[in-house]
Amino acid sequence: MSDFSARRRNMVDTQIRPSDVTKFPVISAMLSVAREAFVPRAKREAAYIGDTMDLGAGRILLDARVFAKMLDAVNVQPNEMVLHIGAGMGYGPAVLAQLAEAVVAVEEDDTLASEAQTALSDQNADAVALHTGPLADGAAAFGPYDVMILEGGVEVMPDALIAQIKEGGRICAIFMHGALGVVRIGYKLDGAMVWRDVFNAAAPVLPGFAAVPEFAL
Repeated sequence: MSDFSARRRNMVDTQIRPSDVTKFPVISAMLSVAREAFVPRAKREAAYIGDTMDLGAGRILLDARVFAKMLDAVNVQPNEMVLHIGAGMGYGPAVLAQLAEAVVAVEEDDTLASEAQTALSDQNADAVALHTGPLADGAAAFGPYDVMILEGGVEVMPDALIAQIKEGGRICAIFMHGALGVVRIGYKLDGAMVWRDVFNAAAPVLPGFAAVPEFAL
């Protein structure tokens, strides 16, 4: 029988701590959430390999190093409400639930959403509310939010999502330019987003977040 708890500790010690992730709540959350419970059953043995994982439906689970660095940079507080876009099978929302007061997680693929709901319930992630619908629409009915995290790549940020962030709130996302990408934190000031680059990373562009090709003669 696999000792997943030992693998989890090893993931934190070899992938996360060496990547300048220093905030104790983030490290504690990554140590406590069973990553193997949020991946396809056939891939559980690979849950702690330091790479992205294909979840099907064109979606991925971000590698632990990148996700932990995003969490470290966006610095979620215990009294904050978080909107998570691209729930997949629920791992990201489960980790965020350890950091925030409440998490609303959006997933548009019905199969992934169903698997996420089961996994979140099994792991007692009671602070997560799962919303099934288009990722780019977010979940305005539950907002506004202090923090938004997108687990996947974006080329454009929909205005509908920016509108769901509180004034002074922040968004963390991987902005893709071709095959290259950069994690940015955006701060909402006077209704507009002010962005700063944090570190380089790449991920497939989420549905609804691709730039519309410009027509040219």
